[in-house]
Amino acid sequence: MIVSCEALSERVGCELRDAGMTIACAESCTGGLLTSTLTDISGSSAYVMGSVVSYSNDVKCRILHVQEETLSAYGAVSEETASEMAEGIRNLMQTDIGIGITGIAGPYGGSADKPVGLVYIAAADKNHTIVSKNVFSGTRLENKWAAVQKALTLVHDMIRSTTR
Repeated sequence: MIVSCEALSERVGCELRDAGMTIACAESCTGGLLTSTLTDISGSSAYVMGSVVSYSNDVKCRILHVQEETLSAYGAVSEETASEMAEGIRNLMQTDIGIGITGIAGPYGGSADKPVGLVYIAAADKNHTIVSKNVFSGTRLENKWAAVQKALTLVHDMIRSTTR
């Protein structure tokens, strides 16, 4: 059964609230859509601390502390950049969980190595960071929504593993 983003965001919100945990998001290709989805839930100010839409590499470096060396070696759309974004936002906002999303939503901008729809999503807590590599095949908006759904699933899994 596929759970809608709205239903999943409500579940994640309840789990964050019940666990007394907080979250912050660093979003590139989703442009704040994950944060918007999380804050569509009444009472979300109890667990959503903030977000940064880091569309430019300059913002990734200056605000989120993504290393310039990481961007040079791996590019903005990479597992390494997503990890540093998630860890950077978690440290910046002093939250339990940080999410980093970077990718190519499309319809342009892809290459043979990094096709349209490639999105890396990282979830970081104080103990570890997990990264999901995804290649979505929809329109720009569909790819953004698919990334949000995957990010919510990662958060859900991280909360469950932390609270067990």
